Amino acid sequence: MGLMDKLRGELIDIIEWLDDSRDTMVWRFPRYQNEIKMGAKLVVRESQTAVFVNEGKIADVFEPGTYTLETRNLPILSTLKGWKYGFNSPFKAEVYFVNTRQFTDMKWGTQNPVILRDAEFGVVRVRAFGAFAARVVDASRLLRELVGTDPQFRTEEVQEYLRQLMVGRLGGALATAGVPLLDLAAHQDAIGRRLAAVLTEELAEVGIAIPKFVIENVSVPPEVEQALDKRTSMGAVGDLDRYTRFQAANAMEAAANNPGGEAGAGIGLGLGMAMGQQMARSMGGGAATHPTQPAATQPAAAEPPPLPGQAQWYVGVGGQRQGPYDLGALAEQANAGALDADTLVWRTGMAQWQPAGQVPELASVLASVPPPLPPQ
Repeated sequence: MGLMDKLRGELIDIIEWLDDSRDTMVWRFPRYQNEIKMGAKLVVRESQTAVFVNEGKIADVFEPGTYTLETRNLPILSTLKGWKYGFNSPFKAEVYFVNTRQFTDMKWGTQNPVILRDAEFGVVRVRAFGAFAARVVDASRLLRELVGTDPQFRTEEVQEYLRQLMVGRLGGALATAGVPLLDLAAHQDAIGRRLAAVLTEELAEVGIAIPKFVIENVSVPPEVEQALDKRTSMGAVGDLDRYTRFQAANAMEAAANNPGGEAGAGIGLGLGMAMGQQMARSMGGGAATHPTQPAATQPAAAEPPPLPGQAQWYVGVGGQRQGPYDLGALAEQANAGALDADTLVWRTGMAQWQPAGQVPELASVLASVPPPLPPQ
């Protein structure tokens, strides 16, 4: 330093720091040859801490307030320097001002995706970003572990270290949270508070706390986003059958408004057929009728098949078909007088209706019928 710096150092007896930046964490008070006069005034403002360092060792730490630097006010420094130089000698020490306010303009983000295992989507890669606040809670540890002899220690010198630490803990916090991927947005605050507590505990050895940790967004790869968008669209549509009929009706209406267009006619015909099949399925619950099959040739509703080994018989009574009956039911009809040898019967495999008396299979049934009573 020059002569003017030396004289200015001898005359200045107020030690203070007015921070004109937003990112300075530690600032060393500049004095010529680090000499501080006996009786100098030390002004420590709110959100500040002053640290005296003698020959690389921390001598005293001052909280907010105004102090007169005398031997009786510096017991530790007096032990180190008083006996050697006399109690009226200038202090030859360094003064560091430590900013203890919250630094809130700090950002973090994942450069590489964090791999998570989700119960619904399986293994998913996610990215996240946000902000956090840092604050010095132990000035002595900060100077010992991070600052050293740096005359002006800024947040940019520690921010990358903090970011890497946070990203390293993010994956574990998300994995142990037990929150499904689709519910992460609703639990970001709780996960952020948990991470702030974990980081504060881990950073205690360097004198830094993380009072606030904010997760602004958690994103997934584009292909996963597209799958989620498709699922959302399907959920918005609701009943796919009704939606299909609605779309078909709209297409038919558009084709009807353009009757001269061949394409419109073809689209209208095709969609009309598709809608007819869809309506038939929804109303009948079975397979749709083929559009080219005449209605008269459509098979009747299917009847349940007979039990194995049981022939099904139909009986013609008074010009009406009755049945089907198995042999046991026919025997009951014969005993009741509703079936005799002249009654017409038919079963599968017979070419036409025949009298029961002419069918050998029914001989046992008719044999149980008693003969008519003789005339009285």
